[in-house]
Amino acid sequence: MTTFLLVHGAWHSGQGWDRVVPLLEAAGHRVFAPSLTGYGDKVHLLGPEVGLDTHVDDVVGLIAEENLSDVVLVGHSYAGLVISSAANRIPDRIAHLVYLDAMVPEDGESAVDVQPVTRQLIELAEKSGDGWRVPPMPEQPAPFGLFGVTDPADVAWLRGMLSDQPVRCLQQPVRLDNPAVNAIPRTHIHNVGAAPAGITRRPVPPIQPNGTAAQVWELPTGHDCMITMPSELSELLLKLS
Repeated sequence: MTTFLLVHGAWHSGQGWDRVVPLLEAAGHRVFAPSLTGYGDKVHLLGPEVGLDTHVDDVVGLIAEENLSDVVLVGHSYAGLVISSAANRIPDRIAHLVYLDAMVPEDGESAVDVQPVTRQLIELAEKSGDGWRVPPMPEQPAPFGLFGVTDPADVAWLRGMLSDQPVRCLQQPVRLDNPAVNAIPRTHIHNVGAAPAGITRRPVPPIQPNGTAAQVWELPTGHDCMITMPSELSELLLKLS
């Protein structure tokens, strides 16, 4: 039995994994898909003080509370930052890092460094409203849709789970100063469907930090593959079990 911890990206909630969790559990594995502070059942905790460090605390705290070990830690999008810092704090608990169409940072980088278009979102937030909320990216015409989701029913379901993202989440730096984190194997899953202008992806170095060859898989879909291709995503994750 493998323990999967699925961490959602910016604006989303743990509900976004609802189509993946039962598939992994049906294969006999233990799965956690929490909502981070400020989202889903924790939306009432959303505030300007919520940042990347808050979300790292969420993940590290859950692993400690449940006494989890040998965790396959999956981070979607913004959560690539979250899982990186979490693994830096408790590398002995993490068996594998999965960057799912995710930001892949270096030590000391923030979301702005990894995905420069994020700076524009922060500037818009600072010029409007209360200054600390970044609203979800708007739906665009097909094939882009809402985070790559185009089916009308799925778009409505997704829109119902989205919350604003605190600016602080995008400004706080990742910490990767624990040499032990480099020994953790990594897998990158890239969603290679249509992506809006300004969204870039860093090339994956051919050699992982632990010295092994990089493992990069692709899914022919938009950003939110856990909604559009849950079966195919689950099959890839099961290869790591």
